[in-house]
Amino acid sequence: MAGTLDTFPRLMLEHARVRPDHPATREKDLGIWQSWTWREVADEVRALACGLASQGFRRGMHLAIIGDNRPRLYWSMLAAQCLGGVPVPMYQDAPAVEFVYVLNDAEIVFAMVEDQEQVDKVLEARPQVPTLQRIFYDDPRGLRHYDGIVSYERLVELGRAFDREHPGFFDGEVAQGRSDDVSVMLYTSGTTGKPKGVRATHAAFLAASRGGTEFDRLDPSDSVLSYLPMAWVGDHLFSFAQWVYVGFTINCPESGDTVMTDLREIGPTYYFAPPRVFENLLTQVMIRMEDAGRLKRWIFHRFMAVARRCGAELLDGRPVGAGDRMLYAIGDLLVYGPLRNVLGMSRIRVAYTAGAAIGPDLFRFYRSIGVNLKQLYGSTETCAYCCLQPDRAVKLDTVGLPAPGVEVRIGDNGEVLVRGAMLLKEYYRRPDATAEAIDADGYFHTGDAGYFDADGHLKIIDRAKDVGALAGGAMFAPNYLENKLKFFPHIREAVAFGHGRDRVCAFINIDIGSVGNWAERRGLPYSGYTDLAAKPEVYALIRECVEQVNAELAQDPALAASQVHRFLILHKELDPDDDELTRTRKVRRGFVAEKYAVLIDALYGGKTVQHIETQVKFEDGRSGMVAADLVVADARTFGPDVAKRAA
Repeated sequence: MAGTLDTFPRLMLEHARVRPDHPATREKDLGIWQSWTWREVADEVRALACGLASQGFRRGMHLAIIGDNRPRLYWSMLAAQCLGGVPVPMYQDAPAVEFVYVLNDAEIVFAMVEDQEQVDKVLEARPQVPTLQRIFYDDPRGLRHYDGIVSYERLVELGRAFDREHPGFFDGEVAQGRSDDVSVMLYTSGTTGKPKGVRATHAAFLAASRGGTEFDRLDPSDSVLSYLPMAWVGDHLFSFAQWVYVGFTINCPESGDTVMTDLREIGPTYYFAPPRVFENLLTQVMIRMEDAGRLKRWIFHRFMAVARRCGAELLDGRPVGAGDRMLYAIGDLLVYGPLRNVLGMSRIRVAYTAGAAIGPDLFRFYRSIGVNLKQLYGSTETCAYCCLQPDRAVKLDTVGLPAPGVEVRIGDNGEVLVRGAMLLKEYYRRPDATAEAIDADGYFHTGDAGYFDADGHLKIIDRAKDVGALAGGAMFAPNYLENKLKFFPHIREAVAFGHGRDRVCAFINIDIGSVGNWAERRGLPYSGYTDLAAKPEVYALIRECVEQVNAELAQDPALAASQVHRFLILHKELDPDDDELTRTRKVRRGFVAEKYAVLIDALYGGKTVQHIETQVKFEDGRSGMVAADLVVADARTFGPDVAKRAA
């Protein structure tokens, strides 16, 4: 699309004109899928925009969007843009205290929230947010006796009346929109400090949408499940920007608990998830297989060995022997096809992952069973659009080629620098940060360390600030090591340490679902995470995983020094509410190292047990303490010859 279709509102109106009866949005409510066409969406957005205008919303103002993926929240983003305003989606799982920071930093006056839970948090934050004036809500359950807030239905009624009284207002506001207007403000994950508001224009997200659409040949017949946080740049690109640019269908699940069921029912053709989702799906598969009968387990493992040997090669169209082709065809009938169906991936034509590095082993697993999973590379500041992996040219250890319209180069210090139309306009009220991030030549400094391979594919080593060296001079890339550990379904999170040290040690979070299932099948009783994590049997289980990773690392001369010598299993799960993870589940490495300094000292000081007391935040807002005596365990390391035999 070209010409005057240079803003999202104008694109929405064009879809309503050329494909009025095509489904634009679906939502599952009370077990039933409901659908809205592009004509209906455009009509709803018009009324909603006029309703906001009737309440005083005007060009340049910010509208907070808080809640799970709901059609009305996506429409609210379009309504704000129609008026020249800026939607500011916020993480719905954040506590009220985090709301205060973003609401104040973004100078929010109007907020559109999903339900009673979100209304309660906004009302709790409101006394500390002097700019906040009006709160609107989608789901009325539990809100009958709340004063000073307005329902979505009432706002739409006011809008329709306003539209009748001012018949040319809406079209005039849409006509005023410019491609270089800010279309959205998304907050960074804040791994190293307070999140920053990234202001991106219509032109930036449309450039990213256009490039991705042409690259993967998307069209209006495609369908996406919209279930990731609306505040995350990945969801905004796939579930909003590309949705409005292409005109395909977005599908909102009934709840976070029904995502897998809803995924199977919808059978999307286009799918996007961060690595943690793919890790969790694999964990669920492995748990189910452990519970299966002996024959099923044998069939599964027999044919998964075939898939690991040739599945990715077949997907890429590379030559494979006739025997393996025949075995894979049988495996597809017995294992891979049913597995794709269970995962809701039977119809997927293109699947992407981004947001964090994905381990090559996890990547290979999905491609080996016939899922066209690819990596993209980008960030909030680049509209999640820097590099893409072409079909039939996917490498497990790279993030692909520079995306159409994007220039990528490596700085003198090894940092990845990018330039293109998809870059942010600015950080909100942070000219210093903007000037620091974008150099005089227009390149954005990503903060990632990487290099190009012989085929021009970009390989990301780690965050530049995290890449270090062991005391002996060997490179230490903690993220790479952590991803190899997290491939095992029993390990949910890992944090590796080693920069400036003589050896590598690690914290481990077990996966309570996977390890709990493993323990129950062995009659091993436990009362909760802390109790289970301390079991000697669990330590033995995790030691096997660590030592398998060590054996693999030992075969690579560049990584052999990164083998894990000692580890401990944390007494609690790392949690965003405790500031240990970002809302996108990235480890706040510096914060974790400072908070658990006594445990790091135990790892490197030769201790075998270390007592720890940790303050935690509960879901109801209360705080408490978790105390435990943590065992520090040793793991075997390998030389290259021994490693080959162990592997």
